[in-house]
Amino acid sequence: MENFFTVARQVFVLFALIGAGALMRKRGLINEAAASGIVNVLIIAVTPCLIIEVFQRPFNAAMLRELGIAFIIAFCAHIAIIIASSLMWRRKDDSSCVLRLATVFSNAGFMGIPLEQAIFGDIGVFYGITYVATFNFIIWSWGLAVMKKRSGDGTMASNWKIMVLNPGTVGLSTGLALFILRIKLPGMIATPISMMASMNTPLAMIAIGYYLAGANLGAVMRSYSAYVASLARLVIYPLALVAALYPLRGILEREMMLALVTAASAPVAAMVAMFSAKFDRDTDLAVGLVSGTTLLSMLTMPAAIAIAMAVL
Repeated sequence: MENFFTVARQVFVLFALIGAGALMRKRGLINEAAASGIVNVLIIAVTPCLIIEVFQRPFNAAMLRELGIAFIIAFCAHIAIIIASSLMWRRKDDSSCVLRLATVFSNAGFMGIPLEQAIFGDIGVFYGITYVATFNFIIWSWGLAVMKKRSGDGTMASNWKIMVLNPGTVGLSTGLALFILRIKLPGMIATPISMMASMNTPLAMIAIGYYLAGANLGAVMRSYSAYVASLARLVIYPLALVAALYPLRGILEREMMLALVTAASAPVAAMVAMFSAKFDRDTDLAVGLVSGTTLLSMLTMPAAIAIAMAVL
């Protein structure tokens, strides 16, 4: 119970910032263009700076090995839930495609990283970023294939370019190279990077609050399948990951396992709604799932993480 309240306090702080973003929308302080700009700043500038900053630590061969293990676990976890979601939603209609992606992909970047940083510090982000990198690779490969209606919806070359050259991957490769080569950035470079990184949590939460304030949850409230997908995303999947990691306690670093569970317990990824809009799928359902699970995650994330902290 103590673990639950510890995590819940951190989640409450994040939701207070989300509430601020929602209030800013209601008061007209932020419009669609401003919110879109905030998201672009987060993706293109802030997230890479955050990744580089957490890799600015003394080189440790054991940590590098754990990082590789974290990548393997994150990839295997995604493959497992992809198989499960494909069995759950066999049809290829618009709603089923949205439900499959909503079940698989968590908001590990915008929700997971701030929470990992708040609870576990930079070491949590160090390990948790592996989940985000795996997310980017799989959503731009398998996720794109699920959502496309026509073979012409995007070229293979452009898809591979996005998978390899997205800001998160560039930040990870840069930070990892600095870590392995034992390069410590000079203060005139490290300080602005650190200042940019510190913007991640408030900007991400304000952006989420803005979009939540304009969401219509009707599509989710009317869909039984949406309840099943939400249950799978918020409860079944993170607890299954805890169960899978349980035999490895004492072998793997505890912070690494907890960071992965935190990323897995996050609500439906905003990218699901973006893909749905881009490829003309059931956008109302996608937006409703992102918004609804974000609200529910105020209860489910503390519970899932507290269970992981208690048993791992």
